[in-house]
Amino acid sequence: MMLRILSPKGVEFEGDAKSLNAKSASGEITVLDHHHPLMTVLAKGLMTTEDLSGIKKEIEIESGFLEMDDQNTLTVFIN
Repeated sequence: MMLRILSPKGVEFEGDAKSLNAKSASGEITVLDHHHPLMTVLAKGLMTTEDLSGIKKEIEIESGFLEMDDQNTLTVFIN
């Protein structure tokens, strides 16, 4: 899936990814390749991404939201 992570500072990440794991307002969520379209509010906590080579990146977030569209693009807006 194409993953874009945006913050008030600008683009934090843009590229292909295997997965994204984060805390949402209703609990922990993991988004994988070809996930059904989804939009949710993110809660304070650790967000973890994994790229296609298996490298994981952790980002501490205060809040945000994510949207998975029907074109296999995941866009995450974080604070």
